[in-house]
This record gives sequence, C-alpha cells and structure tokens, in this order.
Amino acid sequence: MSGASIRFVLHGEVIEVDNVDPTRTVLQFLREDLGRKGSKEGCAEGDCGACTVVVAELTRDGDELALKSINSCIQFLPTLDGKELLTVESLAPDSSSLHPVQRAMIDEHGSQCGFCTPGFVMSLFVLYKTNPKPSRQEIDDALAGNLCRCTGYRPIIAAAQSMYAESPDDSDWLRQPCGKQDKPTERITRLKGLQRADGLEFDVAGRRYYAPVDIDTFAAIYARHPDATILAGGTDIGLWVTKQHRELQTVIYTGRVEELTNLSVMPAHIEVGAAVTLADVMPVIIDHYPGLEELFRRFASPPIRNAGTLGGNIANGSPIGDSMPALMVLGASLVLRQGDSVRELALEEFYHDYQVNDLRPGEFVAAIRIPKNEEAVIVSSQKWSKRFDQDISAVCTAYRLELDGEVVRSFRMACGGLAPIIKRARTCEAALDGKHWNEQNLERACAALASDFTPISDARASADIRLRAVQNMLRRFYLETRGEVDTTVYSYGRQS
Repeated sequence: MSGASIRFVLHGEVIEVDNVDPTRTVLQFLREDLGRKGSKEGCAEGDCGACTVVVAELTRDGDELALKSINSCIQFLPTLDGKELLTVESLAPDSSSLHPVQRAMIDEHGSQCGFCTPGFVMSLFVLYKTNPKPSRQEIDDALAGNLCRCTGYRPIIAAAQSMYAESPDDSDWLRQPCGKQDKPTERITRLKGLQRADGLEFDVAGRRYYAPVDIDTFAAIYARHPDATILAGGTDIGLWVTKQHRELQTVIYTGRVEELTNLSVMPAHIEVGAAVTLADVMPVIIDHYPGLEELFRRFASPPIRNAGTLGGNIANGSPIGDSMPALMVLGASLVLRQGDSVRELALEEFYHDYQVNDLRPGEFVAAIRIPKNEEAVIVSSQKWSKRFDQDISAVCTAYRLELDGEVVRSFRMACGGLAPIIKRARTCEAALDGKHWNEQNLERACAALASDFTPISDARASADIRLRAVQNMLRRFYLETRGEVDTTVYSYGRQS
C-alpha cells in the first residue's frame, strides 16, 4: 500500500491533505481547516443532522455516480479518499443564484433560526437527485435524520414537495433533478483519476491508518495489529472520538476491501460482506422477508444507514442493535476470519456477555450468511422506542413462525433491550413449539418471557415496563397473524 495524501474532490477541485489525524472528522476539517461553516455541529453523534453533507462516489462498475447523505460530525476524513464531497456551499458556489432546493426552503418559509437548515437542504438535495416524484412517506423517510426545533416540519415538507417546480439549468448537473441529467462525465472522470490500485496507508505521529483493497491484505494487517480498531461506517466508533475523546492508535478501514463490500444472492442464502452498508443490504433482505420492512425503515436514519454496515452493527454487539434479533430468528451465521483461517459460527452463539463476543485476537467478521425465506413461514419484527424515527429501541423483537394448520411447527423469538446481549427467548419458544396457535398457549408463552429475561431500568424504560412491552408485542404479533390488526404501525400520523 502507498503512504500518500488523502485525495478527494471538493468544489470541483482535488483536495490533498497530508499529516492529518486519522480520526479527524469531516466536520472539523470543513469548519476549522477550510472555514466552510455552512455545516453545523449540533450533537457530534450523528443524531440531529445539522452536519449533513453528501458524498458522491463511483459505483462498482465505475460508470455511474452514487450520492448519499452522511453525518460529517462522525465521519473520519481519510474515508473520503477517492470520493467527492458536497456541502451546502457546493449547491450555490458563486452565490449568484440559489439551488432549487434552497429556493424552495425560502419560498415555503422552511427556515427560522437557520441552524438546522443546511443539513435539511443536503438531505433534500439527495432526494431531489434520486427521486423525481417522492410520496409524503418518502419525504418523511428522507428527512428522518434531520431534527428541527422551530418550524414543526410542515414548511420543510412543503419545500420538498415544491423543489422540482423551478426549471432546471441543463448546463449544471447539480441543478438538474432526478431523471433529467445526463451522466456527469467530468465528475466521473475526475474520480476515476483518484482511485488507488493498492490502497492507502499513512502514519502521523505514531498513529496509523490503513485502507487495504483486498481481504488478504486486510487480514495480514489485522494479524500484525490485533489491537487495532476496525473502522467501517464510524457510526459508533465516531462517538468514541467525539464523545469519549479516545485516541485510536491504529485504524483499519473496511470500506475499500472488495471482498468485504460484496453482496450476493446465492441459491440457499444471502451472502453479505461485512462492509456492505445498511442502505445497500436492507432492500435485498426486505425483498426476501417483506415482514421486516418496517423495522428497517425505522432503523436509524438515511445518513446513518448510508455509512453504517451490517457487519459493524453485528460486531459492535450492542444489546439494543436492531438488526440482530431479526437475523437471529432467521438462523443467520457469521463467516469469521483470522489470518488465513476461516470458520463459520451461528449468530446466536456469537455473543457471550455485554460487549463480549466469540472473536479471537486478530479475527474479524468477514461476511454474514442469511438463509433465504421458506414458503409458509411468517417473519416479523417490532420496535418500541420513544421517538418513531431514528431512535434507539427500548425493546426490539423478532419472530419466525411456521404453522402446520393450527399447530406451531416451529417458533423462534429473539429480543434486544432485555438483557446484556441479544438472545433467543428459549422458554417462550418451548411453550409454543408443537402447541396450537391460540390465545391460551400464547398467554403461557407471554408468562414464560419472565423466565427468559431479567430487564434493567434505565432512561428509556423501567424493567417492569420493558417486560410488559415485550409480552404485549408478542400478543400483537399473534393478532397480526390472525389478521385482527394491521401488520404495520408506520401509517400512524402519516399521510400517503
């Protein structure tokens, strides 16, 4: 690998950065080094969206640009290598005329104090460039990662609905809405010139950063530095730096490793490289398991899903990680690699205690294998949180039910938020396996949940409320299978 400058495009120019701390955030670089202060710091944890920027990168075939919004407050600067960065200043670089998104925000009175506005503009810009006629739900989803304390959101949503009205400038790719632009050839050519064949490596005052391009090199580096921090999307590790003020000595980035970014649908399973983003893998999972659509729609926010990875969510092992209950009931397994050695382990066997897993020194999650759906199997997941969008779960549950007439042939249930680790509800499952799927047996299963979990009380919910909630969520799942309640709560308070 080469020891070289970080190179990315900003404002149509290639930016080269030397001697930068591997954990310096994009937001710090923009505001403190470049004086571009449109992007704001509101929370420094990827929650409020005031810092939202857009990254453009080449698709896998190298012939298209993919746009995605990210939280610059927790994105480390070296991860921009080979990409283009767009900030709110990029949309009207010479200040002669506003971008249609900016104009719509003004015309619809979508800004009051203005602090959150640049982030909203950048989230709307991605929608403008990727969806020619978004529904109200799609607008809500696009803005799920942006919080505002002033406007009540109505005028911002109105801006999203009216931002396509302005006649586009056909000479400016940034101002052309979805469906009207030709390929941005100049941008693609510029980014192609920044791609590295052998990865990136540098050392600043003894703090090392590696971004290999193949899994063999990645494994070899990690074997040499088993205490290194593996960086994927940074949606959790970014907070180690911004909130806990940790100094990470060695960072190994997964985002350029070809094998870790592969996503394949095999005859019997879905093979997901550990560095595949949540945004990329979720549609594939939903295609095979439609009952998980609401879970993934409420999973974090677009900027977090665009950066965060499924492998990172699993390896982090948070007891409130929303992907693991669903993957656990599906029977997912992990491909683990240590040097040249590879083994496969069931996800339900991976976690031992809080933040303690089965990984050995120098071993990492290489891929996730998700069995494909079987006919006549019901799969669903439920999330309970204080805020509907982009909130951490108090309780998250998942179910896999196979019926033979009215008899339960197989039932699996896994829960997050009820124990130091995400785990199966074995006693509850046993209370239903082989029994009739009826209210009497369901109540026995609900009572059994008290034997499976001993919840704690914290800021999100008390132990008693958590246990009652998970019992009621199981009751709701039963009613859903009977067709007595809707299988989604997403329409509550929403317009179509």
